Amino acid sequence: MILQALCDYYKRKSDLPRLGFETKAIPFVIEINAAGHLVQIEDTRTIEGKKKIAHNFLVPQGEKKTSGVATNLLWDNAEYVLRACGTDKLAKMSMERRMKYRLRLREMHSAFIEQIKALPESVYEDTGLTAVLNFLVSDFKHMKANRKRLKADPLWLEILETNPVLTFRLNGDLELVCQRSAVRAVLEKVETDTEEITCSVSGEIDVFERLHTSIKGVWGAQSSGANIVSFNKAAFNSFGKEQGANAPVGKRVAFAYTTALNYLLSKESTQRIQVGDASTVFWSEKHTDLENTFADLFDEPPKDDPAKQTRAIEALFQAPQIGALSYDGGKTPFYVLGLAPNAARISVRFWQVGTVAEMYARIRWHFEDLEIDHASYEKSYLSLFRLLVATATQGKSENIPPNLAGEFMRAIFAGLPYPQTLLQAAVRRIRAEREVNYPRAALIKACLNRQARYSPSHEKEITVSLDDSNTNPGYRIGRLFAALEKIQEESSPSLNATIRDRFYGAASSTPVTVFANLMKLKNHHLAKLEEGRKRYFEKLIGQLMSDINDFPAHLSLADQGRFAIGYYHQRQAFFTKSESTTKGE
Repeated sequence: MILQALCDYYKRKSDLPRLGFETKAIPFVIEINAAGHLVQIEDTRTIEGKKKIAHNFLVPQGEKKTSGVATNLLWDNAEYVLRACGTDKLAKMSMERRMKYRLRLREMHSAFIEQIKALPESVYEDTGLTAVLNFLVSDFKHMKANRKRLKADPLWLEILETNPVLTFRLNGDLELVCQRSAVRAVLEKVETDTEEITCSVSGEIDVFERLHTSIKGVWGAQSSGANIVSFNKAAFNSFGKEQGANAPVGKRVAFAYTTALNYLLSKESTQRIQVGDASTVFWSEKHTDLENTFADLFDEPPKDDPAKQTRAIEALFQAPQIGALSYDGGKTPFYVLGLAPNAARISVRFWQVGTVAEMYARIRWHFEDLEIDHASYEKSYLSLFRLLVATATQGKSENIPPNLAGEFMRAIFAGLPYPQTLLQAAVRRIRAEREVNYPRAALIKACLNRQARYSPSHEKEITVSLDDSNTNPGYRIGRLFAALEKIQEESSPSLNATIRDRFYGAASSTPVTVFANLMKLKNHHLAKLEEGRKRYFEKLIGQLMSDINDFPAHLSLADQGRFAIGYYHQRQAFFTKSESTTKGE
C-alpha cells in the first residue's frame, strides 16, 4: 500500500526525474570545449543565509555505493572524476596507506572512464561525449595542459579538500553532457537482459530490480542512504531467493517509489516535517490545499513569521464554512508516512490513510482537545515539537522518549486516544521539575478527555478553564494545593521556594501524607494577610473541602493528571482575577 501510493504520487508529479535519471546537487561543473580542453570550473552554488547551496541537476541514476569501487555515469566525486586528493588528507596517512590509497584512486578513475566507454558505439558520435573522453583520455601533452589549467583555477584547492560531486558541460551548451539527447536515449531504454517478473506492487510484467535505490533524508539514518525494501543477510531470505527476489518489485515501480520518496524527504521539500525521531512526509492522491498547509499546522513556525501556524489553524477551522471541503476535494485520499532509522534500514513509524475531509476533522479535534487557558503572551496553538519537548528531560528534543512521536501522530490521524505513555511522560516531567506549564497542561487535558470518550467510566471531561462543578478528587485537591501555595506566596512574598517546590510530588500522588501538615501551615500564613484576602481564601478553601471527605492515600495516573489540571486552572484563575483587578484600578 505504501509503495503503491508513492508510485501514484510519482505518476502525478510530471516534474520528477524519469526512469534512468535522478536529481543531484552538484556544486561544480567542469566546462570543456569540443577538443576536451578545460575552459573553466563553474561554481553553481548560491548563498542562502550563511550556507552555500549547490544547484540541483538531472543526472543519470547513481550506482548503489558499497565499500568497493562503484562509479556513476558522467558524474561523481572528485576522486573518481579527476583522481584528486587533498594534501592534508595524504599527510595524515602512513607511507604504506598512502600507496594503497593512490592505487585505489587510479582504480576509481579508471572505473569512471570505463563506465563511459561501456556506452553503445552510437553514442560516441555525440560531440559532448567525445569531448569528455578527450578530456579524460588524452596524450601526455594534452593532459599536462589540462592539469595546469585545473591547478590555476581558484576553485581547485577547495575541490581537493572537499571532494565534491563534479560533472561536465560542453562550452556553449546550457545542458550538461549527461543530459544530451544521445545519452538520454540510451538511459531511457529499460534493460531486458534480466529476469522478467510480475511486480508485487503494480501486478504488471516488468524487469526485476535486485537492488533498490537508497532513501536519503531520514533524520538519523546513514548519510549515504538506507532502504525500506532490503534483504542483505541470509536470515532474511526465503526459499533460496536472494536480495530483492524475496519481494519482487519491477524496475519501473522501484524507480518510481524511491524517486517520489527521495523528493518528499529532500531539504527543499515543503511536504515533510520532523516529529521526534520520525521524519514525516505527506501527500494526497491529487493536489489539495491540505498538502500545502499540513506542515504549517504541525511544524514550528519560522522566526520571521511566528503567526504562520496560527493562520493555518484558523483557516482549518473555517474550511467547512467557506466550502474548502467540496465533495471531490473532501473525498481525495490523503497519506501520512513516518520513517525512522533502524541500522542500515528505515523502519515505518506510522502510516495513516484517510480522506482529506477525515484528516481535516481529526486535526480539528486534536487542536480542540488541546485548548486550555493560558497567558495572553503565549501562543494560541502549540506545535508538535513544543508539545513533545515538554515531556523531555531538560526540554531537549534528543530526550523525547523513543516511539512517542509516532504513537502521538497515529492517534491524531486515527482519531483514537492519545498513547498512555504521553500522559505518563507529561506527569513524570511535572513531578521531576515541579512545573505545570501551558504545553504540559494542554497535553494532559487532551489525553484525559480522549480517554474519557472511549472509557465506560463516564468520567467528566476537563473544560478549557476553571470548572467549579468538577468534583473529581484529583482535580479538587489540585485546586486546593494551588490555593494553599497562593496563600503562602501572598503572606511571604520574599520566599525563594514554595510548597510546590517541596511537596508537589507527594501531594499529587499520595495526598494523605502531606495535606494534613499543609492545612495546618496555611493557618499560620492566613494570619499574616489582610482581612479581605483572608476571608476570600477561607471561603475558597471551604468550597473546595466541601467535596473532599478525606485525602486519598494514592491517586491513579489519570487523577495525578487531573491534579495537575486542577492546580493549573486555579493558578490561571488567580492570575486572570488579579489582572482584571489591576485593569479595573
